[in-house]
Amino acid sequence: MKLIIAVVQDKDSNRLSEALVKANYRATKLASTGGFLKAGNTTFLIGTEDEHVEEVMSIIKDNCKSRDQLVAPISPMGGNADSYVPYPVEVQVGGATVFVLPVEQFEQY
Repeated sequence: MKLIIAVVQDKDSNRLSEALVKANYRATKLASTGGFLKAGNTTFLIGTEDEHVEEVMSIIKDNCKSRDQLVAPISPMGGNADSYVPYPVEVQVGGATVFVLPVEQFEQY
């Protein structure tokens, strides 16, 4: 058994959740915040048998696409203002960061 942890952008969260339910996979959703953009993310915890990992990974990949977005940088507020860029910059957002971990024991009560 494996535990799949997928961190996805909030914009992709509902689409991924619906796709997992449609494929009969259960997931726990947790609200999370990214450190770089301080933007909202959703972390999915998905437990599945080893033979289903590739299918779940495919569902995640199909529903969480990366894209470019203009982002207004956060002011350094007391930090070094020399490197502060006061205009929006284009960054890549979306996609998914996925971890697959072995599960030593699973209990459901």
